[in-house]
Amino acid sequence: MSDETGLTYAGAGVDIAAGNALVERIKPGAKATRRAGVMAGLGGFGGLFDLKAAGYEDPILVAATDGVGTKLRIGIDTGRIDDLGQDLVAMCVNDLVCQGAEPLFFLDYFATGALDVEEAGRLVDGIARACGEAGCALIGGETAEMPGLYAKGDFDLAGFAVGAMERGTALPDGVAEGDVLIGLPSSGVHSNGFSLVRRVAERANLVWNDASPFSDGTLGEALLAPTTLYVAPCLSALRAGGVHGLAHITGGGLTENLPRILPEGCGAEVDLGAWSLPPVFGWLRDAGGIAQSEMLRTFNCGVGMVLSVARDRADALTDLLEAEGASPVRIGRVTSGEGVSYRGGWSAA
Repeated sequence: MSDETGLTYAGAGVDIAAGNALVERIKPGAKATRRAGVMAGLGGFGGLFDLKAAGYEDPILVAATDGVGTKLRIGIDTGRIDDLGQDLVAMCVNDLVCQGAEPLFFLDYFATGALDVEEAGRLVDGIARACGEAGCALIGGETAEMPGLYAKGDFDLAGFAVGAMERGTALPDGVAEGDVLIGLPSSGVHSNGFSLVRRVAERANLVWNDASPFSDGTLGEALLAPTTLYVAPCLSALRAGGVHGLAHITGGGLTENLPRILPEGCGAEVDLGAWSLPPVFGWLRDAGGIAQSEMLRTFNCGVGMVLSVARDRADALTDLLEAEGASPVRIGRVTSGEGVSYRGGWSAA
């Protein structure tokens, strides 16, 4: 068979040259995230990391993986994809710090039907920016071009983060009745509950380019606010002492995530009057006719991270978190019993 009639991989829809171009496109951003412990840049068959060079003596590794969920649909439909990389990184590294670990390095997985180098580059640029803010290195990843599996313009993202802590420092540890619960505000819906968000928008007869009913700009712009990175303030609080547990408020909301750090025989009491319900959640509740209990077990409702801290350290840690720019709010306490109970009600934002 001659070259003129023979099949090629490019003809089947996979452009190896585009993949190589993407690697070159993202190298500067990945290089900018380099930190102590990184041993090699992009291009190898695997990423290398030296824990001893990173300052650890007796380390325990902690790994996390996550995605962005159906928030991707809004980004794809509107073309606003630049902050989706932060969503991806935040969903992974925020989980790591809840275990007491410092995020060290990150790898991404990007899959699409036909590779658009500029589009993919914008996504990875966002990943690199977020890695830099979280103090972890982007040391590798995978770009998968899979024609026939994804519709034109569609793609998926997944992330993988690895962190470390010294042996004996894992969290939660010491959570007890009387602990103070300190909440750190979210930037919006973050990256959970978007299947319900999309249903609410349909019920309200709104499309993403319509004016937002709860903020300036379009509905799509407002809903795509990137997930907050909590790593820096939480690590500072951990190093200061007195933090017994951290809960990243993701899918399941406060109702399902707070119990993950509570020991047997302990529950949590949360004062809903301690913070104002952000406008996006007020809109979701009202436009969707969503019950309060459903809101609290689906969305973060304005609180994206909760620290359970020793009562005698609560003032000092609140001051530290404020100095870090994290805007902490005391939202409740650890009690005897089980599960999460709520009192009071949300004030208007």
